[in-house]
Amino acid sequence: MFNSLTSLFKQLIDGQDLGKNPVSSPNLAIASLLCEVAGADHAINPSEQQAKLHLLERLLGLSEEASKALLIEAEQQVKQSVSLYDFTSQLRELSQPVRFDLIKGMWEVAHADGEIDPLEDAVIRKTAELLYVDHSEFIKAKLETLDKK
Repeated sequence: MFNSLTSLFKQLIDGQDLGKNPVSSPNLAIASLLCEVAGADHAINPSEQQAKLHLLERLLGLSEEASKALLIEAEQQVKQSVSLYDFTSQLRELSQPVRFDLIKGMWEVAHADGEIDPLEDAVIRKTAELLYVDHSEFIKAKLETLDKK
């Protein structure tokens, strides 16, 4: 125990990021965020599952098989994560248009069942904040998604 405390303090003194997350790729982080919003209301219906799959194909250019495999891995990551920061911390370096598309995609997943639950809204709002997406862009993404339906 003493050795682990010593190691922890050494990492702090050296300025290392102690919040490093187990997610290893931006694609997995994106898929995990889509899973987070779908599961926010504790009810993932088939339309939300299908929306996640299509979004991964569209946003990341993956095949259907690769998207399904990524979603399975992402669902495991979501179960192990303690916060959205686990996923957003690696996505901040994405360009602003890509971050906007991700937020818009999250709105599409949330609205896939025809209704946006307040918990889904909260997850998307927090994700947008963590990704430094302006509030005006957050609202724009929501409105564009609602206008499509």
